[in-house]
Amino acid sequence: MTLSEEEKIKVTLPDGGEVVHPKGATGYDIAHAIAPGLAKAAIAIKVDGVAKDILAPILSDCSVEILTFDSHEGKQVLWHSSSHIMAQAVLDIFPNAKLAIGPAIEEGFYYDFDVEKPFAPEDLEKIEKRMGEIIKEKVTFKRIDISREEMLEKYKKDGAIYKTEIIEDDITDEIVTYYRHSNFEDLCRGPHIPSSSIIKAFKLTTSSGAYWRGDEKKKMLQRIYGVSFPKHSMLEDYLYRLEEAKKRDHRILGKQLELFHITNEVGAGLVLWMPKGAIIRNEIENYWREEHIKNGYELVFSPHIAHLDLWNRSGHTDFYADDMYQPIEIDEARYQIKPMNCPFHIAMYKSRRWSYRDLPMRWGELGTVYRYEKPGVLHGLMRVRGFTQDDAHHFVSPEGMETELIWLIKFCLHILDTFKFQDYEIFLSTRPEKAIGDPADWEKAENGLRHAMDTLKLNYSVDEGGGAFYGPKIDIKIKDALGRSWQCSTIQFDFSLPERFDMTYTDADGKMKRPFMIHRALLGSIERFFGVLIEHYAGRFPLWLAPVQAMVLALTDDQNEYAKAVCEKLKAVNIRAHLDIRSEKIGHKIRESELQKIPYMLIIGKKEIENDTVSVRLHGVGDKGSLKLAEVIDLLKTEIAEKKIESELK
Repeated sequence: MTLSEEEKIKVTLPDGGEVVHPKGATGYDIAHAIAPGLAKAAIAIKVDGVAKDILAPILSDCSVEILTFDSHEGKQVLWHSSSHIMAQAVLDIFPNAKLAIGPAIEEGFYYDFDVEKPFAPEDLEKIEKRMGEIIKEKVTFKRIDISREEMLEKYKKDGAIYKTEIIEDDITDEIVTYYRHSNFEDLCRGPHIPSSSIIKAFKLTTSSGAYWRGDEKKKMLQRIYGVSFPKHSMLEDYLYRLEEAKKRDHRILGKQLELFHITNEVGAGLVLWMPKGAIIRNEIENYWREEHIKNGYELVFSPHIAHLDLWNRSGHTDFYADDMYQPIEIDEARYQIKPMNCPFHIAMYKSRRWSYRDLPMRWGELGTVYRYEKPGVLHGLMRVRGFTQDDAHHFVSPEGMETELIWLIKFCLHILDTFKFQDYEIFLSTRPEKAIGDPADWEKAENGLRHAMDTLKLNYSVDEGGGAFYGPKIDIKIKDALGRSWQCSTIQFDFSLPERFDMTYTDADGKMKRPFMIHRALLGSIERFFGVLIEHYAGRFPLWLAPVQAMVLALTDDQNEYAKAVCEKLKAVNIRAHLDIRSEKIGHKIRESELQKIPYMLIIGKKEIENDTVSVRLHGVGDKGSLKLAEVIDLLKTEIAEKKIESELK
């Protein structure tokens, strides 16, 4: 049958190709036309950048992208749908439970419930069993539009206090949506999977208490975490990684390896760096400084507090008050402990006049800041209240922006590569609905970010409207050895602070111009990055970072003097060597060194003294034979200098 022009829609695919479909075609129809296998894997569809249900009719020309579980957004849709199924299962077993929220998270989903008592392990087993029954029913998800007032009236009548609060506090649209599957309904924007049959494997992982809306002054709810997949093998892989993650937990390894300590006696979220942890941190920071100076940065320092007027002018007291500590009074004036370093760098910039010849300027600082994190979110080194940002600010002319961005992204990836983070996700966040600054400047900045990443042939996703109100940004999430993503580097434009502080430079035409300001963190915070490194390396730090690089072990007391001499020779060339000449069996000494994850063990026996050698043992590998001490020193010095991850002997 021939379609008229009015009955057709033109669909643009991600590769730029165009296809024609009947008006009202669904994402499933489009996916099936591309490839039947794609239709089978389809979870949802993006229409002009907005995720929608795969079975929603498409009525006008648009660009589309089929979402599968391989994409971040596809995972989020499947996991959010799974949270709805879990909520139904909980209500079926605990009919008096009240629903709060149930979002998808970075890896899986959760739902918060108001119940009489915490969930026990046997409760999770019952909920899992009921979820399995619901999934086998192949229930379908249906989107329903309803007026805000009607939905609000319904929730009030049902006593759904948390849903009522969400509508009253967060929703202003006249029409809201909810989703229905089986006999379960939930307020939700969607999208959702078309059928529960897509879920082939799932697991409820844990339960815990969680304050409503993260506010410790509000009621403690019970949160159940879970994860789901479209293949059984994916769940098996996940459970393996979950067990491996427990072994790599930086809080456990940090204590075992004596790297850091956090105690309520000092204060929650405040880190005490133990000697071994301080060595690693110092190596990271020394490398950071060397690379920055080598690449045209100038390093600065700023105080820990500043007059409250500075934070008023910067806007922090307006926009970040909840994350800041209370001001303190000094000499009848009010001062604020710093949550960020930016206003100090601007004050330095304002200390004199600058010319276009001075730009770009790159100022970096390892600046310690303090932010109030709620007790419930503090987590080892990953969420703390005092942390050191590897902060920098670039002051650039509009004309030099793109060149500077290309350079900056390359520098960022170079730093990450040194720690062997070579797998990452990149996101470009664009202008939100409420934004300050000239739209033309936004467009110029966004195009500059795009062009920089396109020039470097980087794959990235666009988070439409996800930028801060003061400028677009690039976020880089690194993936660790278990494939987990961690927010790390950020490159953030700022149109607000240059205006607030009246920052200027003299251009070639003699006129005063406003510079562009780029906030930039590469490692994010030293504390969080350190925690990620512990888990990425499973505590087995590469030689250049290891607090003890070589342990010298004597077989018997007869070899003590030779062992001491070996240790001193290593120390003389700046190799961090320790000596173990205790009257213990060699097997015990080796086990202790293995537990401390020391990269090299140099064992001294009678034969080694006779041959002027050492017996080399690698952590986690075993004996690698005897070598001359000079050979070992050269090997270690090269491995340290080149910042290798593994020994050549492995």
